[in-house]
Amino acid sequence: MKRKTLLLLAGGVLLAACAAGFALYRALRHTPQFYREALAMDPATQHRASDQMLQRATALASDLNKPGRWQAVFTAEQINGYLAVQLPKDHPALLPPGFHDPRIAISPQQVALACRYEDTRVACVLSLTVDVYLAGPNVIALRIRRARAGSIPLPLDDVLRQISRATEHLAWRVQWRQAEGDPVAEVHLPMPRAKDGKRIRIDSLRLGEGEIYVAGTTLNP
Repeated sequence: MKRKTLLLLAGGVLLAACAAGFALYRALRHTPQFYREALAMDPATQHRASDQMLQRATALASDLNKPGRWQAVFTAEQINGYLAVQLPKDHPALLPPGFHDPRIAISPQQVALACRYEDTRVACVLSLTVDVYLAGPNVIALRIRRARAGSIPLPLDDVLRQISRATEHLAWRVQWRQAEGDPVAEVHLPMPRAKDGKRIRIDSLRLGEGEIYVAGTTLNP
């Protein structure tokens, strides 16, 4: 009788372990809907959107060199087209090892980012959701809402370290604060200069449904 009970107990533990392992596997395999849709963009649309992104970026660069107001609008489709087409060509080493196929989604006040991650132990989709707004001229605030591996929450400490390392590499000053328990990174962009020494100030940043609007002023030296 005792032997039968032990066998039943062992079988129950084994089944529970298998169920937990399957649940973990399913959770890691979860892919956000916006990411599935962005990856499904056909190559022709990707190239067209990437070209539009480059054209708008070129036009903005020209406007920045002229004194006075300037503005630009970039759509999530254009950005994702650039990430799919130009990023692997122009900056193949920009992403850390194991990270590839980054994509974004833009909604009012919020940006979702996702990419594939693979190493010898795991393959999953990493995603990050942040509120993005301008905290002051040339100061972009990033309020970290969620970080996930599949559907499993990631420790925010790791995410914050990666953000800090990235901004340090770019020589941007970052101040951290809290907003209702959420970490907020205030990224102080250095006031860039145009070719002739004019100063460039970003004073407006708005997110809409599928697009981001940025505006500012180019000031005489």
